[in-house]
Amino acid sequence: MSRKIISTPNAPAAIGTYSQAVQVGDFVYMSGQIGLDPATMQMVDGIDAQIVRVFENLKAVAEAAGGTLDQAVKFNIYLTDLANFAKVNETMAKYLKQPYPARAAIGVSALPRGAEVEAEAVLYLG
Repeated sequence: MSRKIISTPNAPAAIGTYSQAVQVGDFVYMSGQIGLDPATMQMVDGIDAQIVRVFENLKAVAEAAGGTLDQAVKFNIYLTDLANFAKVNETMAKYLKQPYPARAAIGVSALPRGAEVEAEAVLYLG
């Protein structure tokens, strides 16, 4: 199977040695997104705004791949404060329909650019 690189200006440009997403067959492996505004490449303020921006960024990458977040089969969520997990749940429910994908939530000590939350996903387009 060949790899196809997915890229969109509607999500932040990669700030390292990675692609926004890579498609292999019917699967799209989406890189982690933090709360960067793609227009300014600046972090949005506050955990609530960051969570929304993360899901907007993931949504944009999913659309660039020809899919939607409802085609996600797995999410990994990274939080610098696990007390914000309920806020992630509330926001995820606005972006996804049941049945929900598999998910892991991981507490971390720090994230790039001072982010409070990061999320990555795997989509199945088949």
